Amino acid sequence: MGAVATPDDLMVRERSLLAAGHLVAGVDEVGRGALAGPVCVGAVLLESAADPPRGLTDSKRLTPGRRRALVGPLLEWASGWSLGSASAEEVDAWGMSTALAVAGGRALDGLGTWPTHVLVDGPWNLLRRPRDVTLGAPVPPAPRAEGLAVTPVVKGDLHCASIAAAAVLAKVARDDLMVALAAEWPDYGWIHNKGYGTPQHLAALRRLGPTPLHRVSWRLPGSAGGSRPGTL
Repeated sequence: MGAVATPDDLMVRERSLLAAGHLVAGVDEVGRGALAGPVCVGAVLLESAADPPRGLTDSKRLTPGRRRALVGPLLEWASGWSLGSASAEEVDAWGMSTALAVAGGRALDGLGTWPTHVLVDGPWNLLRRPRDVTLGAPVPPAPRAEGLAVTPVVKGDLHCASIAAAAVLAKVARDDLMVALAAEWPDYGWIHNKGYGTPQHLAALRRLGPTPLHRVSWRLPGSAGGSRPGTL
């Protein structure tokens, strides 16, 4: 798995921005590759340069138990945290890029205090809405995120504490949601797969078809044929 970054390694970008007078938010998404459930974007606000909790790293490198153990310390460390989501129906209507931008705007709106600089995981700005898409349903007005200073950071959840924290908190929250939804739709294995395209999930789709919480635009088994399984 490689070495876990030290707190100092993880705070280089945040400390530089904070020293320049910025309020910094880290942003990351979870659920992008799932077949069911919302796509969620977490946002963590930092107003001080305190070291993050020990053990913080890319959420995919942490066990579910380690992620959950970090929730309390992360909430104490961060100045604010929020989760924004776009439903499966919204993903179907708008496409993933627009759904992510809307979910990210909702997450930033939920912080209460508006950041002045955002660090985003990945090579592109997920808060920027595509301009040349045909939309199947009205999209909410463009969030204030459109005008924010944004720095995309490749593998940001390995290099930025705020991004890593956003990913961990969003992952725990979305996993809990999928477990709760599994009570209504138990045959799809969401307790274990959290909506991703595991063999059990795909077999249930072929047998039962999609639920209202599935992204039917993805040509799922049991609906229009074919599949585009996500990754855990």
